[in-house]
Amino acid sequence: MIENTVNTAGPLHRGATTYIAGHRGLVGSALWRLFEAEGFSHLVGRTSSELDLTDRSAVFDFFEEVRPHTVILAAAKVGGILANSTYPVDFLSQNLQVQTNVLDAAVQQEVPHLLFLGSSCIYPKFADQPIREDSLLTGPLEPTNDAYAIAKIAGILNIQAVRRQYGLPWISAMPTNLYGPGDNFSPTGSHVLPALIQRYDQARQAGDEVVTNWGTGTPRREFLHVDDMASACLHLLDHFDSPQQVNVGTGIDHSLAEIAAMVAEATGFEGETRWDTSKPDGTPRKLLDVSTLRSSGWAPSIDLGDGIAQTIEWYRENIASLRR
Repeated sequence: MIENTVNTAGPLHRGATTYIAGHRGLVGSALWRLFEAEGFSHLVGRTSSELDLTDRSAVFDFFEEVRPHTVILAAAKVGGILANSTYPVDFLSQNLQVQTNVLDAAVQQEVPHLLFLGSSCIYPKFADQPIREDSLLTGPLEPTNDAYAIAKIAGILNIQAVRRQYGLPWISAMPTNLYGPGDNFSPTGSHVLPALIQRYDQARQAGDEVVTNWGTGTPRREFLHVDDMASACLHLLDHFDSPQQVNVGTGIDHSLAEIAAMVAEATGFEGETRWDTSKPDGTPRKLLDVSTLRSSGWAPSIDLGDGIAQTIEWYRENIASLRR
């Protein structure tokens, strides 16, 4: 066990070993693209078949071998409202195992820089909008994804505990809804935006006259392009040092009906959109207060309309090899 230490946060060493856990996923692949472009010369990643992050001994052996200088924990079991509400045990157990194994191994190796990625679902269902970082643990969670949220909350507290006990300047970032190249387009496991893209594009190809979406269309959601998320992560690792998690988003939201209309237009679907009100809406609104991130000197650069069009283009070009 390491002794109490005090490390100073600061710009990352571009030549040091950087391990991106989950480097093939939506966020991880964007991080890998950006870090390569920014001159990081020793990036390390492992697929799930190469390293099972739920296998504690394998994770510790990996950290002993690689001895990373920077770790970004972007690996997680994720899914949309259907998957989360159907498999809560899987989302809780697997995410807790991955987080605990990676963070404990990083403590043992005294990793000086680590970024834990969570989710905006950590906040109470009826938190004041926009949601500030200090809203954490002030009310009940959204029931459809509370298991996943609890796992991510545990990760935040783990980061804070490491800072208190060992002085390592680890940080946590809580992104809003993400989208972009590399997303999961599974009919049962995807989040709302890729699900809408696939639904409307397939309807266009099939010549369908109606697309039916879950819920009422009234919930409001904020969306951030994954390349902007990667940019925010690097900025935080270079400049941010605080035990409190930091929100990452745009500070702008839209109703799901508005998002659906944007996707329909971008895909070329000209039919009717209907809403199945027998299905759950989830949290009525989830807009993040991003003043902490903005005050640190970062802002998003990709417009939502442009990002949706880019993602549709990527989806069509990669449809044969999509994650499902």
